Amino acid sequence: MESGPVVLVSTHHGERDNIMTISWTMVLDFTPKFAITTGEWNYSFAALRENKECVIAIPTVDMLNKVVGIGMCSGADTDKFAKFKLTPIPGKVVKPPLIKECLANIECKVVDIVKTHNIVVLEAVAAYIDTERKEKRTVHAVGDGTFIVDGRRIDRRDMMAAKIPKGV
Repeated sequence: MESGPVVLVSTHHGERDNIMTISWTMVLDFTPKFAITTGEWNYSFAALRENKECVIAIPTVDMLNKVVGIGMCSGADTDKFAKFKLTPIPGKVVKPPLIKECLANIECKVVDIVKTHNIVVLEAVAAYIDTERKEKRTVHAVGDGTFIVDGRRIDRRDMMAAKIPKGV
C-alpha cells in the first residue's frame, strides 16, 4: 500500500540548499495540503523544522538513478545539486529552490509537524508544471529497492463528478 509517487524535497538551511528523496508522501484532501514522513535522521529535517518551507519536486522515471542516488547520500557532506547535475531555480514564495529537471515543483510552507509519527504537514503556496517535458511517468517505491512506473491513465471523471469539488 503506497500513497504517492517518489518525490524530491528541496530545503535551504544556512547558506546551503539540499535535496532529499522521500517515498512516503500523501495528499491530505482537496485543499493544497500534503504530508511527508521524515525526521531527525534526515539532514534536511532541521531545515524543515527551523525554516518551515520546502519545495516538493516531482521527478519522472528517466531520473530514477539520480533520485535513488540522492537518497543514498547525505546533504551533510554532499552538494546534491552539483553531484547529480541538477539545476536549482529560485522560487517565487519560498527560499528553497525548484528543481528544473523535474516535471513539477510545488512551493510549500510547513504548517504542522506530528512528532509521534514523524509527519510533516505542508501547504502548497505555488505550483509549476513543465508542459514541454516529454517524459511524464512518475515512479512509486515498493519498499524493497524496486519501483513501479505509472501506466496508462483511465478516466472515470463522469462517474465520480458528484464527489469531485469544482475546479479539480
